[in-house]
Amino acid sequence: MDNHFTVIIDDHKGTTHFNLHKFVKKIIIYIIIFIFSTLFLGAGAILYLNHTVNEIMLKKEEIILNKKKIEHSYNELLQINNDLIENFNYSKEAIELQEETLAQKRMEVDELSSSLNAIETLIGIAPDKNASIEDRINVAQLNTEHKATLLQFIPNGSPIVYNGITSKYGYRIHPLLQRKEFHKGTDMKAKMNTPVYATADGMVEWASTHKKSGYGKLIIMQHNYGFKSYFGHLNKIVVKSKQFVRKGELIGYTGNTGRSSGPHLHYEIRYFYQTINPYWFIKWTVENYDEIFNQTTKLPWNSIIRGTTDIKVPHPTKTVPLTYEQEKAKGN
Repeated sequence: MDNHFTVIIDDHKGTTHFNLHKFVKKIIIYIIIFIFSTLFLGAGAILYLNHTVNEIMLKKEEIILNKKKIEHSYNELLQINNDLIENFNYSKEAIELQEETLAQKRMEVDELSSSLNAIETLIGIAPDKNASIEDRINVAQLNTEHKATLLQFIPNGSPIVYNGITSKYGYRIHPLLQRKEFHKGTDMKAKMNTPVYATADGMVEWASTHKKSGYGKLIIMQHNYGFKSYFGHLNKIVVKSKQFVRKGELIGYTGNTGRSSGPHLHYEIRYFYQTINPYWFIKWTVENYDEIFNQTTKLPWNSIIRGTTDIKVPHPTKTVPLTYEQEKAKGN
């Protein structure tokens, strides 16, 4: 058996014959197959690696994109967090300010409540702890509005231009009789024919000479709620009995009639025939409205005030002048 083979190569030089052993032939074939296999596997490996690289690049791009999204989301969350912190701080400051305001309001309400207690007690209204502050203010305001009612219907202010008092209310030695007597009114210093004004609305009960009392020419006015006012030793009377007179209207002129030692006005106030010190009523004006309640505690102010709850005076009369200067200014 022949184990050789011949390889013939033709070129420009001619034909060349190579005799090779078959084993060598197999080696060459294996080498060729190995080369082609290596080339094929290399190409496959290159294609696989290229595909893998593309996938890695896509993954990288996806990771970068996700990273950007995460960074954007993080920035948004950071901004939201900052906004929340800012809003929280603002809300905290607002709450603290509101708490301070509420504390101040509570203090003001407490002070108002204390003031209302004092006012309610002063004007004879029992404080209602179950009532709201608003209701209590309305009640207090209602009575404040009715100050004008009391000052219109109950004697207050001076009946003449105030120039002092010559004899006070109470026990004294009578200047003419020279014996100790209870002086039921106040003798007010005045020149002859000084104008005398009504100190509250009322009906004229008496307007003539009153010999029994020694008051000479006397005017007695009957007012609401049981009050009466007396004007004695007058020189002239300009009103008539049963006549209605408004507060501040002229009713007469001072004089020296009856048992009198000189020109003056005997001014007297009674409550259901009980004499009262007129001094506090002479001083009683809207400016010192509350003082009389402390000075005349025996009077039933609680009932009197409640009696005016539903009454309002549309056009109250102002208190008559208390000094000559005010009277002069009034005349000008």
